[in-house]
Amino acid sequence: MTLRADRIAELVGLGGLALLLGALGIQYLGGIAPCEMCHWQRWAHIAAALVGIGGGLALGKNQENAKVLAWTAILLVIASGLIGAYQTGMEYHVLPGPASCSGHRYILGSNMPPPEVQCDVVTWSLFGLSMASYNALWSFLIVVLGSLGLLQSAGASREWQNRAA
Repeated sequence: MTLRADRIAELVGLGGLALLLGALGIQYLGGIAPCEMCHWQRWAHIAAALVGIGGGLALGKNQENAKVLAWTAILLVIASGLIGAYQTGMEYHVLPGPASCSGHRYILGSNMPPPEVQCDVVTWSLFGLSMASYNALWSFLIVVLGSLGLLQSAGASREWQNRAA
């Protein structure tokens, strides 16, 4: 059984929306303020939700356009996952962070204090993984499943066309 491209776009968008709602829940219910990079990750999920869900619903009949929207939603979720992976590297002090949201700004001698919520400091973790790490993992899972679904859908479509010819 294969899913149509519009359904895959909707599911990828729903995945991005679920990750966004999880982050908002931790922020507002758990009382944990987001850092600047957390907002960057959220913007990508908002865009993926709008493109995937909105586009999938609007273009259900036109599967070629729905494929473009599905791939666009997948790319947006990849962007959020990559930002989360980069932030994870910052949290482990393996990668340098932008001065705008890390303690490096203060350490380098600037007269400005570090931001209230620093991107390179883990404020919440579960089983040793931060929210940025979980965002990266779940985002990449959504990307893999969405991509496989689209590739399988394209293969099934070609097979159906060959049988009809």
